[in-house]
Amino acid sequence: MQIEERVRELVEEKIADRADLFIVRIKMHNNGILEILMDGDDGIAIEDCVQISRHVGFHLEEENAIDRAYRLEVSSPGIDTPLLLHRQYQKNIGRMVRVKGLEGDKREGKLIAVNDKSITIEEIKKEKGKKAVPQEAEIPLDNITETKVLISFK
Repeated sequence: MQIEERVRELVEEKIADRADLFIVRIKMHNNGILEILMDGDDGIAIEDCVQISRHVGFHLEEENAIDRAYRLEVSSPGIDTPLLLHRQYQKNIGRMVRVKGLEGDKREGKLIAVNDKSITIEEIKKEKGKKAVPQEAEIPLDNITETKVLISFK
């Protein structure tokens, strides 16, 4: 069994009673960092990350599952981390996003809807000499290479 699979089992075991929490990504990096990205429908508390880290760390040590030095990091995705899961899109409805397409094109707008096949954003289109108007655009998930939430400091 690969280490990522075992870690996923351990995390799922720890959060089994917490339907609001979910795994975003588990990755063992070549530099020895075992990264567990967690999130929640209403965010995730530091204490939740601590509990998951203790649970996973304890079991990995007990099982001697990793045969080299490693560092376990449990955190929530940072501001600059692209959305990876459908559940993350759901959580961010109403926020501004930047979507990169397969052709390298970029679009920005408010995320207003998500389904299994696409997302819908409300873009502000401005034509020369005319007032800017909001316009809905449906973007198939298959055409998206990256979606990031935009943070406004206004």
